[in-house]
Amino acid sequence: MFTDYKPSVGYDEYFCNSTHAPRADLAPLLSSLGHMGLPELNRSHASASNLLRRLGATFRLNDSGLRGSERILPFDPLPRLISRKDWATLERGLLQRLEAIDCFLADVYGPQQILNDGVIPREDVESSSGWRPQMQDITLPLNRWCHISGLDLIRDGEGTWRVLEDNLRCPSGVAYFLENRRVMKRLFPNLFEGRIVRPIDDYPSHLLRTLQDLAPWSDTPRVVILTPGVFNSAYFEHSYLAQQMGIPLVEGRDLICEDGRVWLRSTNGLKPVDVLYRRIDDDFLDPTVFRRDSMLGVPGLIDVLRNGRVAIANAPGTGVADDKLIYAHVPAMIRYYLDQEPIIENVRTYLCARPDDCRFVLEHLEQLVVKSVAEAGGYGMLIGPQASRAELADFDTKIRANPRNFIAQPTLQLSTVPSLSEGELYPCHVDLRPYVLRGRTPWISPGGLTRVALKRGSLVVNSSQGGGCKDTWIVDEQHAGVDQQREAVPC
Repeated sequence: MFTDYKPSVGYDEYFCNSTHAPRADLAPLLSSLGHMGLPELNRSHASASNLLRRLGATFRLNDSGLRGSERILPFDPLPRLISRKDWATLERGLLQRLEAIDCFLADVYGPQQILNDGVIPREDVESSSGWRPQMQDITLPLNRWCHISGLDLIRDGEGTWRVLEDNLRCPSGVAYFLENRRVMKRLFPNLFEGRIVRPIDDYPSHLLRTLQDLAPWSDTPRVVILTPGVFNSAYFEHSYLAQQMGIPLVEGRDLICEDGRVWLRSTNGLKPVDVLYRRIDDDFLDPTVFRRDSMLGVPGLIDVLRNGRVAIANAPGTGVADDKLIYAHVPAMIRYYLDQEPIIENVRTYLCARPDDCRFVLEHLEQLVVKSVAEAGGYGMLIGPQASRAELADFDTKIRANPRNFIAQPTLQLSTVPSLSEGELYPCHVDLRPYVLRGRTPWISPGGLTRVALKRGSLVVNSSQGGGCKDTWIVDEQHAGVDQQREAVPC
């Protein structure tokens, strides 16, 4: 099956690039794939797409000009494997990073010691589009700001894990992460032979427990998911999680703030709400505090939050730590608050807000990846080596006009994993979004959403830009699998 598979430069997670020998821990999976054969793999792949369509696992293209344009998230059947040992290190690194970010958010919306000490420039924080001064001096349950996080990780050309981005407001994709496993177990059961793959089915129960933890004033907290409605690109996920947790899916018009509480309108009258898992942006949460033209939020919600009678996950204001400029300061946060060195390093980042960095970026645009600090989904980004002269000139103008709005990073050779592309196996670049839940006790999904750049040669994994997804396995080997391992050539 892999005779014609040629890993590109960088780090391939199935094969050694130099010798083309399979990596030692892939032997059981490669054996199963070999028995299946490429024609059968393609047939089952087509069945997987049909199954996802029947399950309704779609996302909406908000920029397509077609209000009802929906498509399934392209699914690739070759799983990505991560050893339990590697995963243990990543878990420690993720928890370390989020603990520091939580300390940072509590600090900048409170005493602002890190700003007063000059560790992070005040201007970098207060000029962020995610900064919400309305959240200052609000005490949150458990002193937690980031309850549900999705941090994007990559492996560089040497196979070293790094943090690419922090997603701390409304991280999406977990429904596809769960459905990918469901499809794999139904259509590709033989690929699990010789492996102990950590299960992920209990994510909804962990999520519900995390949300309930945020309301210590109640023995039976009522939790709801707040959605902007059916035309949101992630509405499938909102409804999926509500169904899995057995909680109401509501819109802002279903809620009202009275007598210092949030209430859910129902056919049996008003029911108190203790926790909102919000899937709408800060600006639309409360028209009396943020955008006054918002029709999606709940008037008076922030006053109830301030008085400690409702919890919001994630807390408003966490978007300041989503800012790609603030991302560059996270290692300094870890050292400042935790007195530790980062377990998972950042990707090297140039801040165009700094004159020296900006000069370097403008002189090397054709070699760098440039990102707008507040954009997501692969938008507002320039990949220098693949850009035209016109695109380079356009970003040069944009950076000079507003340096604060841009950061730049080296063009990394993201690791590759074999994927089906036009019926053939081809090395495609991937990243990984694990989901971290932090209530009274933290919990990390075993694995996460592996996003894959299905366009050949592309580095952009976002679904809105033609990317797809894979199932991610955190693996232990059974004894049968260990014997097979020894037959593979180690790298």
